Amino acid sequence: MQKIPMTVEGYEKIDAEVKHLKTVERPEVIKAIAEAREHGDLSENAEYHAAKEKQGFIEGRVLELEDILQRADVIDPSKLSGDTVKFGARVTLVDEDTDEERCYRIVGDFEADVKHGKVSISSPISRALIGKSVGDSVEVNTPGGGRSYEIINIEYV
Repeated sequence: MQKIPMTVEGYEKIDAEVKHLKTVERPEVIKAIAEAREHGDLSENAEYHAAKEKQGFIEGRVLELEDILQRADVIDPSKLSGDTVKFGARVTLVDEDTDEERCYRIVGDFEADVKHGKVSISSPISRALIGKSVGDSVEVNTPGGGRSYEIINIEYV
């Protein structure tokens, strides 16, 4: 069973989704199925089929998320330190071509959200940054072509 690296925040977010699905979504869909059954012939009952489809999605999602939580290797970045980039680090970079600063936090695959500066540990930028120090330059192959960045800050928060 392969462990999945994850921050505390990521673990809590997935755990909250599981609880929501079990305590809110599941009872609602069970109620919707019961109401649709009362309408009679199930073979042509669109409400029944839609509710059953939603139930299948909810149950599948709960199983998927519970599997992720069981395999989670929760790492608290605030307890880490060091001069090199590793999982959980918040890394500030400057684009060597445009002088634009960017800040990324390296997180697990299931909590990545680039719009909020969270990049997956398996992303090209994370793989390029791991093990590097402040002042190092990194080459990253992106869909838009190669980019060069200089690491200007590493912090564990």
